[in-house]
Amino acid sequence: MSTVPAVSHPHTTAPRAPVRALWWRVTREVRRNRLRGASAVVVVLVLLTALAAPRLAPNDPTQMNFGHFLEPPSWTHPLGTDDAGRDILSRVIYGARVSMTIGVLAVGLGAAGGVSLGLAAGYHGGAADAATVWLTDVLLSFPGILLALLIAIVLGAGLTPVIVAIGIASVPSFARLTRASVLSVRGREYVEASRAIGASDLRIIMRHVLLNSIGPILVYATLVLGRAILTAAALSFLGVGVPPPTPDWGAMVAEGENDVRTAPHVALFPGIAIAITVLAFNVLGDALRDALDPKT
Repeated sequence: MSTVPAVSHPHTTAPRAPVRALWWRVTREVRRNRLRGASAVVVVLVLLTALAAPRLAPNDPTQMNFGHFLEPPSWTHPLGTDDAGRDILSRVIYGARVSMTIGVLAVGLGAAGGVSLGLAAGYHGGAADAATVWLTDVLLSFPGILLALLIAIVLGAGLTPVIVAIGIASVPSFARLTRASVLSVRGREYVEASRAIGASDLRIIMRHVLLNSIGPILVYATLVLGRAILTAAALSFLGVGVPPPTPDWGAMVAEGENDVRTAPHVALFPGIAIAITVLAFNVLGDALRDALDPKT
């Protein structure tokens, strides 16, 4: 009695790159360029600083010292002190924790809402797709910082309102990007084959459509994370962000604005921290984009 060999269906599953190969491509893109390598080091250092802030900070970031107002950098205070005698180095270190918390949670919130909306609109189409396009067009007509500012004013100052404001402001861009990726994937052979064998819409979306649209979303999330840190600093600078005395880079720049001529170090060092961190995430996003680009 002869046995019939099992026939494989190559188009019933979406092609996926192995995790090791993907990691190798990302590592290669980072190592082939010194700027990208330095950016990766900066991102890792900022993350480690945020996690180990209590151990790294030499002083209490909120402790006032009335005998050390606006001291320049010295051995005792390497980055100087502010107008309340607080150690700027300690405040910059703790500010990394606040900035990374806002960036990661806000981007996670925006990605969760935007990706879900874009998946539903792009896959099902029809009235839901038209409504999503109209809504994203309306929201994207506002500058991102202005939309986040309006939401923050409504919600009030605080860490959680800032996260929610930036997260909501980033939903439209994530939705539009996800919808565009889904539209290019939903007509592929493996999606049609899965639908033909009776797979549910949820299974097709999660196992095929989302996994093959995740590349641009990851790249954009990396870029938006740097933008979220910059937006959080801008909100704090405008007085609707994280309230004092919580150390926040944007608030520290605002506090040093009045003393920029006599004590420029108060605003200079947190400003440098913002610029370097945002630049590092942007450069790393470019490296991730090149690694995920099939043309390269």
